[in-house]
Amino acid sequence: MSQKIASDSMHINIEQLQQELNVEQREFNELQQRHFKVRAKMALENEALRKSFRGASDFLMGKRKAVFPDEGALSALRDRGESIRQHSLANLPELLERLENNLTANGIQVHWAETADEACAIIHDILTANNARTVVKGKSMVTEEIELNHFLEARGIECLESDMGEYLVQLAGETPSHIIMPAIHKNKAQIARLMHARAQTSDGSQVPYTEDVDELIGNARAILRDKFMRADAGISGVNMAVANTGTLCLVENEGNGRMTTTMPKLHIAVTGIEKVVEDFSHVPELLTLLTRSATGQKISTYFNMISGPKKAGELDGPEQVHLVLVDNGRSRIFSHPVLKPTLQCIRCGACMNHCPVYARVGGHAYGSTYPGPIGQVVTPQIAGLDKHGDMLSACSLNGACGEACPVRIPLPELIRELRAEAVSPQFTDAAAVSNATAVQEVMGRGAKRTLGESLIWRGWALTHRFAPLYRIMTTAMTRGRGLFRSKAAAALLSPWTDSRSTPQPARRSLHELAKARGVAGQYQNNTADKRGDNA
Repeated sequence: MSQKIASDSMHINIEQLQQELNVEQREFNELQQRHFKVRAKMALENEALRKSFRGASDFLMGKRKAVFPDEGALSALRDRGESIRQHSLANLPELLERLENNLTANGIQVHWAETADEACAIIHDILTANNARTVVKGKSMVTEEIELNHFLEARGIECLESDMGEYLVQLAGETPSHIIMPAIHKNKAQIARLMHARAQTSDGSQVPYTEDVDELIGNARAILRDKFMRADAGISGVNMAVANTGTLCLVENEGNGRMTTTMPKLHIAVTGIEKVVEDFSHVPELLTLLTRSATGQKISTYFNMISGPKKAGELDGPEQVHLVLVDNGRSRIFSHPVLKPTLQCIRCGACMNHCPVYARVGGHAYGSTYPGPIGQVVTPQIAGLDKHGDMLSACSLNGACGEACPVRIPLPELIRELRAEAVSPQFTDAAAVSNATAVQEVMGRGAKRTLGESLIWRGWALTHRFAPLYRIMTTAMTRGRGLFRSKAAAALLSPWTDSRSTPQPARRSLHELAKARGVAGQYQNNTADKRGDNA
């Protein structure tokens, strides 16, 4: 079989294949600049993409259900996970200070970055100070968030992803479409084309074309092993940072994380400030929730604990370990009394797997590092409602994400809150904003607020506040119900009717029906009687 595939690869025009991939990459980049509705429409028209995501979602939901057969035990474990994360957030400033002290005592150098640009600059400075020109990266959503790869490559530093999914996405010039499985949107044939056209062995030759999964993984492994041996530095993420011991915990399945953090002389870990936990006793329960919710595994293949650089006499390990703690809007989220639970997230991806919208449009439609329900909550708060407020419409509020979340983040409630923030007026009273009891303003608050929509809803509220106005409105709508079928109405309501049935008012209002049946005043009389009884 392998010989036949190798023989077939000789008939593939490599230049034509590379041109096709270049066109696909250009189209992808252009599409990412379009409005969410355009991206979603394109995704819905791609049957292969929808099939891939639907199949993957069903598979992952099935695996999660299999490892959580006891609903009562799952509920208790979720309660415990929520409690641990809420405890960490309630004590976040103190835990971060304790973490820094213990990391420093262990020989790990700690850096604080308020913004994405500052984080990238810190990492670049560390690499430059150590003459590091080649970097291998373990899986890290925070480095995707701050766009570290682009930053380093623009400054002449080679940065290679070592996670298989991230490696494929990097070859394609795309962004991850899932926080756990970055290349979930690609099938075997697409991966085979990509590897054959853009992956090169250590001697510069093209990787043979094959659709055999084992051979594809073997080819990638051979390329990455060579890079590990030659890399000047390794960059990784962090799943949990233990404050009491100054330990960085890294969860993975491929072994690339361990090689990234031990083989190069320099290791730089990057994480958001919310990933801290107080004690090691909190780690097993969060790990159980993470692996089972993410991939349906009882435990991951590898669990790495990093407590400092190699010591005198040790044969392996990095000579330097740095941790970059990234804020990038997290302090603002932390200060919001309603949206604060956003920071409980352990990045398992379960909300995406259970989201019917994500299963149909995929991750790239969101135009964000974090797609799906958690992306709808995180991204507008980090990057602003003015830039990413549109993704909030990609939710039916069915509640599946909240039910699946292992640490009980109330995702539907947070999405509703952000929708309200997007159309709320901006704070103008400086005294109110500075008041400790005032709601912290979300970046881009009011970005989706329009004068026309505000007037419509004010008018709607006014008619419901005064009975005479309400009766005039309902009478007008029932008597003029035929107007809703006109071309003018269709044009006016097109944002709604383009994807939904045109609403048709009833022939008679509820008040008219009640009056015709002689019960129009019954409710008012009953209410008056109850008030009299309570007096």
